[in-house]
Formats: sequence, structure tokens, C-alpha cells
Amino acid sequence: MTVFPVEEDLYKPGMDSLRNILTEFGVEIISEEPYGDRDLAYEIKRKTKGRYTLFNINADPARMIELDKRFKLIAQMLTYLFIRVEE
Repeated sequence: MTVFPVEEDLYKPGMDSLRNILTEFGVEIISEEPYGDRDLAYEIKRKTKGRYTLFNINADPARMIELDKRFKLIAQMLTYLFIRVEE
């Protein structure tokens, strides 16, 4: 799950950066579900609204720490969450 600012000039470049990083790490994007704009429970980076998107991905578990570090460098992203799904 990712949360970006609702402003298009921040959202689009942020999503492009995210997709580029996923491609660079060889991550397979199984699905991408936009959840729309929602109020945040608390202010993040001076923003009170965020655009949520749920990604279902297939990634190498050994590279998740590196992927996490790269996600932290996406300036436009407000927050994100990785959840491991058991098969």
C-alpha cells in the first residue's frame, strides 16, 4: 500500500519513480488497485489528504530490505506499507 499527495504534480512523478524502482528490482506487479483520495488519520509531511494505491507484487524476499531503503528515498511518497501474504 502506498500513499501519495493528491496533487497531480506530486502524484504522477512519485508513481513513476515507484514503478521504475519496482522494475529495477525485478519485482512483478500482479495488480494495482487505486483506492482513491482519503483523509489521513494524522498529518504527514504537512498533508492531510492522501491518494492510496494497493499493489500486489511478487518480489524476492532477500531484496526487500534494499527495496525498503529505496522506497524511503521517493520524496513524493507520504508513506507505504509492505505486508507479506502467505500462500
